[in-house]
Amino acid sequence: MPETAIPYRFEPTATSGQLRADFDSIDDGTETGKTVTIAGRLMLRRVQGKLAFGTLQDSAGRIQLFAPGKVTPDFADFCELSLGDWIGVTGEVMKTRKGELSVKVEQWTVLAKAQRPFPDKFHGLSDAEIRYRQRYMDLWVTPESREVFVLRSKIVSLIRRWLEDRDFMEVETPIFHPIPGGAAARPFATHHNALDQEFFLRIAPELYLKRLTAGGFERVFELGRVFRNEGISTRHNPEFTMLELYQAYADYTDIMTLVEELIAYLATEIHGSTTITYDGKEMDLSSPWRRASMVDLIEEKIGVSVSLETEMDDLRKTCRDHGVEVKDSYGPGKLILELYEKTVEGDLWNPVFVTDYPKEVSPLSRDHRELPGFTERFEAVVAGRELANAFSELIDPDEQRARFEDQAKQKEEGDDEAMVVDEDYLRAMEYGLPPTGGLGIGIDRLIMLLADVQTIRDVVLFPTLRPEQF
Repeated sequence: MPETAIPYRFEPTATSGQLRADFDSIDDGTETGKTVTIAGRLMLRRVQGKLAFGTLQDSAGRIQLFAPGKVTPDFADFCELSLGDWIGVTGEVMKTRKGELSVKVEQWTVLAKAQRPFPDKFHGLSDAEIRYRQRYMDLWVTPESREVFVLRSKIVSLIRRWLEDRDFMEVETPIFHPIPGGAAARPFATHHNALDQEFFLRIAPELYLKRLTAGGFERVFELGRVFRNEGISTRHNPEFTMLELYQAYADYTDIMTLVEELIAYLATEIHGSTTITYDGKEMDLSSPWRRASMVDLIEEKIGVSVSLETEMDDLRKTCRDHGVEVKDSYGPGKLILELYEKTVEGDLWNPVFVTDYPKEVSPLSRDHRELPGFTERFEAVVAGRELANAFSELIDPDEQRARFEDQAKQKEEGDDEAMVVDEDYLRAMEYGLPPTGGLGIGIDRLIMLLADVQTIRDVVLFPTLRPEQF
């Protein structure tokens, strides 16, 4: 069909969802006298002599098209439409004698021709590779996929409203960073031609958000993309969405309360209850969540007590006995973290705040007020996955400089995920950063939990894949 035959605009007056809401209850065989205009893709079609039926799908659902040969203009052409064609239809709302709510096709026009074949059965795409590469196809033929992304949009909207109701202000901070910071991760590098300067896609907005806290914004949050040059798995995508927030005058216990209240609220809004099912197993997201230190959880799991005072040879042996890779550069804090991640984290099903991380692996966290060598940091773990990372923020610029310098030394020794010294952030701290609690939540993993899907690719519209060979 020539492009000139296709209208430049089309104005529907109703959606399939509105028609079902307004007319689903009418009696079988009823003609309403109500004329509407709808638009969408033709997903099914069958012809029975001088009568044709079709299924039109729009963003709100599906509705049957009822096309009698005596009523529908260009009936033969209508019967030759291809599955996947976009069409606009005007006609009376009715219900067939068999009880199917329909629109009688009294006028119709093609809005776009599908030049590639659509699946002829409405069972979704079984080839996961096609689903992720051709999301534009997947959204039409896999209803569950479309529902996940509608749910994702709703959850993000609910998060914003919940935080704004608690006086948090949404802000935007740079995506291009002159130096990477805010998390332990390998960055993506890019080059700005006009400045002839290397920049890095942000691995976290943390240091900029804390600059704003130092600037007097007492409750700030950002919902946005972050980028980490790491592997791809069922729970990792190189670009993903992060919620980060900072609350002045709070510590990590306040942030624990915030996390459990927020997630309980989301579960209730989405599922009507804080008890949900994930991967076939039930879990209760109601507060309060369990709080347990990392070293206590290790002892519960493997029956061995470890601490920062454990002899290094003994600690290394315990790690090796449990399949943990041991490097010469690892201190006791790093070994304890590796042991926890190898033996404990994946088995934590019900929500738990894993607390008291070693200082060695927490360069931005404030020293624990009672436990030397540890920090006031927690990770929220649900269904064996880290969902959130938070801490009482380090506010002493001299201590922060010392930790940055230690990180820089680790980077020089080959740790490409270690941080570097951020002089501007230190300058902001020197003007005074009040006691602050900070939080990062991986939105994609949160969506996975609430939508009951097991791979991050099912909650990211266009996940990162190997280049396709055309």
